[in-house]
Amino acid sequence: MTLTLVIIVVVVALVFDFTNGFHDSANAMATSVATGAFGARQAVAVAAVLNVVGACLSTEVAKTISSGIVDNSLVNPQTVLAGLAGAIVWNLVTWLVGLPSSSSHAMFGGLIGAVLVTAGMAGVHWGVVVSKIILPALVAPVVAGIAAALSTWISYKITSPTAHHASRIFRHGQRLSASMVALAHGTSDGQKTMGIITLVLIGAGYQQSGTHPHWWVIALAGCAIGLGTYSGGWRIMRTLGKGLVEIKPAQGFCSETASTVAILASSHLGFGLSTTHVCSGAILGSGIGRRGAEVHWGVAGRMGIAWLLTLPAAGVVGAVASFAASKGAVGLVGVLVMLIGAAIVVLAVARHTKVDHTNVNDSHKVTVRLSPEPEVAAATPAPVPVQATVADLLKPASDKPGPDGKSGGHHREGTDGSNPRMAGSGAGR
Repeated sequence: MTLTLVIIVVVVALVFDFTNGFHDSANAMATSVATGAFGARQAVAVAAVLNVVGACLSTEVAKTISSGIVDNSLVNPQTVLAGLAGAIVWNLVTWLVGLPSSSSHAMFGGLIGAVLVTAGMAGVHWGVVVSKIILPALVAPVVAGIAAALSTWISYKITSPTAHHASRIFRHGQRLSASMVALAHGTSDGQKTMGIITLVLIGAGYQQSGTHPHWWVIALAGCAIGLGTYSGGWRIMRTLGKGLVEIKPAQGFCSETASTVAILASSHLGFGLSTTHVCSGAILGSGIGRRGAEVHWGVAGRMGIAWLLTLPAAGVVGAVASFAASKGAVGLVGVLVMLIGAAIVVLAVARHTKVDHTNVNDSHKVTVRLSPEPEVAAATPAPVPVQATVADLLKPASDKPGPDGKSGGHHREGTDGSNPRMAGSGAGR
């Protein structure tokens, strides 16, 4: 039973890794797609490859998760499965509404909630949670935002990014900076599932505590997040690329560069950093740094609320799933059925408001909602004049101005055999 359960949990962990990929693909490529530096399909292909490469470069974050956040001697495969359930459900819901929440914090919250049910407060290393998860979540977005704001301001001071040649240079630069974010994302988020799988193997007695992930764990986790990234995650990409601020090439280059530095530094230190928080903070900072840029603070505020809710919301789902899983095989089946049902419902709802590579840059359709309110356009385009409408054709000609602004003839349109489009123009029969 133990080996079967371990295989099931490893598969569910890879499913989470896949959702992490499509949920966070926007972190690397949203600004580049918005400015046209990368085509949509080209962007996710590059990001997918670099995510896989990045996932193989380091294992510091994986070690933090497998032996730092919780007491792995008190963790069993059922607990890890419950934690993953909380993370996957939260990822699917926030993806559905196009909300750039943290997949990392969803996983941490789900795991902590599950451990609290099975092992109590002693099962969680709260000092590590504060120092390597909560504090970086507060500090990193601010640091990245300030760096992006300053670099954007300097860019607009020393050159004219609105000029055609400068815009082209920055757009070329974005291809490099966005690629570096994708690589950095792999070194951070790509390792988190490795840590989860390693935690399962340790809890089941198949691996010693404190050891590095096996090579096959690294390979599977890297491929899963790469495939997820290639699938697009277009809803969140639209929000980050168009919903927070209208991105110009100079802003995109500066925000991506700031994000890369913050993520790589955090990965080196083993912080369980949210790349979503960092990239969102950098994008906001770039909007502040460009004078005259319209920052949509309402969207940013709703994102902030979601960030605060991620840990506890995923924790509640993880705790409920952990309680169910502790009841034996029936409970485990119930958790799996819940996961499959949640995925089916979310995908069914998503089909009614499809977002893909063909409409990801349609800014007037950007919405980020935390409640089921009617969609309100973030930016309503100016009405396009048309030659004639049904209401126009039914109005008396005398009520409609002619080309000179004066009232047209006294004939009703279409009643005398004249062309309806000519009625009201002052032309008689």
